[in-house]
Amino acid sequence: MPAVPELSQAAQQWANTVLVWVGFGTLVGLMAKAIMPGRDPGGAVATLMMGVGGSVIGCGCLSYFYHGDHISPISLIGFVVGTAGAFTLLFFYRLLGGRIFREGDTGIHSVVGPRYARGRRYTSTRIDD
Repeated sequence: MPAVPELSQAAQQWANTVLVWVGFGTLVGLMAKAIMPGRDPGGAVATLMMGVGGSVIGCGCLSYFYHGDHISPISLIGFVVGTAGAFTLLFFYRLLGGRIFREGDTGIHSVVGPRYARGRRYTSTRIDD
């Protein structure tokens, strides 16, 4: 019978941590997308990365304001601040992606309606300088 290679304790801990962050990041990203109204950009990988990034940002900010206390992302408060961080990332993703404001050579356009309303690419109002 061939020998089955065993992972070291550190490798098992690392694999466990990665899998927990992937699962937790997916839940946090889905919650942020559910809270924010409108059409959501990105797919499954974008949701995962937004959830993990939001958890890092949210738990990091909370840890900073609580003077270095360790905040576990796998807790109720970690889930709440992770969702808030992912919500913030989703807002800036939409803002920088042109879904809230679109800048053109004739001025700044504010997007009013849905992006693909009635066969048009977008509905906008013109704001002159």
